[in-house]
Amino acid sequence: MTEAREVTAMDCVYKNPNEGVEDRIQDLLQRMTAEEKIGQMTQIHRAVSSAAVIKDFFIGSVCNSAGKSGNKDVMSEDWAEMIDGFQTAALETRLAIPIIYGLDAVHGNNKFYGTTIFPHNIGLGATRDYDLARRIGSATALEVRASGAHWVFAPCVAVGKDPRWGRCLESYSEDTEVVCNMTSIVSGLQGSPPEGHPAGYPFLAGRNNVVACAKHFVGDGGTEMGKNEGDTIASYEDLERIHMAPYLNCLAQGVSAVMPSYSLWNGRKLHGDRFLLTEILKDKLGFKGCLVSDWSGIDKMGEPRGSNYRECVEAAINAGIDMVMVPYKYEKFINELTSLVKDGKILMSRIDDAVERILRLKFTAGLFEHPFSDRSLLKFVGCKEHREIAREAVRKSLVLLKNGKDSDKPFLPLDRNAKRVLVAGTHADDLGFQCGGWSKTWQGQSGRITIGATILDAVKAIVGAETEVVYEKIPSEETLSNEDDFSYAIVAVGEAPYAESRGDDPEPSIHFDGGEVVSLVAEKIPTVAILMTGRPVVLDKTMLEKVEALVAAWLPGTEGDGIADVVFGDYDFTGKLPMSWFRDTDQLPMNPEADSYDPLFPLGFGLKCKRE
Repeated sequence: MTEAREVTAMDCVYKNPNEGVEDRIQDLLQRMTAEEKIGQMTQIHRAVSSAAVIKDFFIGSVCNSAGKSGNKDVMSEDWAEMIDGFQTAALETRLAIPIIYGLDAVHGNNKFYGTTIFPHNIGLGATRDYDLARRIGSATALEVRASGAHWVFAPCVAVGKDPRWGRCLESYSEDTEVVCNMTSIVSGLQGSPPEGHPAGYPFLAGRNNVVACAKHFVGDGGTEMGKNEGDTIASYEDLERIHMAPYLNCLAQGVSAVMPSYSLWNGRKLHGDRFLLTEILKDKLGFKGCLVSDWSGIDKMGEPRGSNYRECVEAAINAGIDMVMVPYKYEKFINELTSLVKDGKILMSRIDDAVERILRLKFTAGLFEHPFSDRSLLKFVGCKEHREIAREAVRKSLVLLKNGKDSDKPFLPLDRNAKRVLVAGTHADDLGFQCGGWSKTWQGQSGRITIGATILDAVKAIVGAETEVVYEKIPSEETLSNEDDFSYAIVAVGEAPYAESRGDDPEPSIHFDGGEVVSLVAEKIPTVAILMTGRPVVLDKTMLEKVEALVAAWLPGTEGDGIADVVFGDYDFTGKLPMSWFRDTDQLPMNPEADSYDPLFPLGFGLKCKRE
């Protein structure tokens, strides 16, 4: 452990923005003590962060969780003030290395009140619109930067092969090619690199962009039985062809960070797999950015969780992880890593490589020149332009699965000047259900969680002035006994919100007896059923027969008006299924190339109202 040279004002290549990034990295690195280097490798939660902690331990990064149920509304301007406070402390350290602040913005800046929440990835995959994905990335970047953060742990580029997986909603498609093309969101988040930019080298266009993080490397969408954090049993050739391909597209766009998966590959935990993390991702594919662990990723390497912590730190860092999302017990991590270096279990050359990558992230992000938030960006939070992009995304994500019991008599589009219409179902007037997990809180929640339009709001806004809209979440017998009073019914049902392992389900289905509600209404009134789910689910045959029309709306986010735009005919349906819709779970996982492939609706299926 060598003493660092004293920094003088006239001898700071790293502080000079006119110098090359690599020269700045090397100049700063040789000034740093081992303690300062290990601090840079440490990412802590904001709850344990303070000016004293940042300065005493030379912390490199701070993050926040996605939020817990019952939390008060979080405002972007308050977060910017908090992050600036952390940054002030970092700049008061000996070398004034800024922190980089990261958060989960997986369908917009989804933790914060009043932001634009876009459809989850499964819905975006249904659009097959790669320019739309890029524009969503750009809008998200502005809203994230307004909150003071610099780094998003997105996009998830998993190829989701099994709808039983609790993170299916975060996957664009079961089709590798679709996922590869939807990685265009990286260029939206970070900006588009210039022609000739070397693949694998981090890029950030400017202060209106954010550092992106491709996740979860690799194979998280292919685990046995769709088990979250499970085991992907596959040859290297299949892993590369199916699951690794989207990362090549991300690297070509200069993605700055990659996050390994909690899952295993053929029994080996990804957080400790040196072959995949270093030999393949860094050496073969040429990734020069930062490899950041997932939340408590090192703790999860132990069996049981948290055990053999020292061995897990050694395995993870030697496998190639550069920064560890600790997130709470930072002193324990720092002490163990320091001890491992002193004992020669982890070489200083590995520490230097990790810190080089972290500094490369910070220099390319412009943090040394512009460490603080730009409050002028607050005007973009939930702005009209961004909500219009989200509304467009909703329109394009909708997949029409059925339109009329008789194919010669389409039921949609609906008549907006009908005399009386019924709106019903658990998801018809619940913005939280409409947004799904990763919305205000980690697991999501019911209710008016933010600013937005529900289906009921959208229907009331689009129908004629003379049309009476009746809303009952669960229609009463009295209402249904007057079926002749209604021209049609719109019934929105789906899943309760969830995220990660809590969403694992051996039999994905419509929650809250939603299928029965649809059947009850459809038996009396001509009905369009709108499904709000994060994946294909079991569909009851009787319900399918009774409804006039069936729409997969996925988890559309805050802009429910996009649904009304299409079902009332202002726009036609264009969405295509991003995943095969199974008949029953015995068929899972499905393979469109198999002779036995017999889905209810095949991959790519989607009807139109207007005949071409």
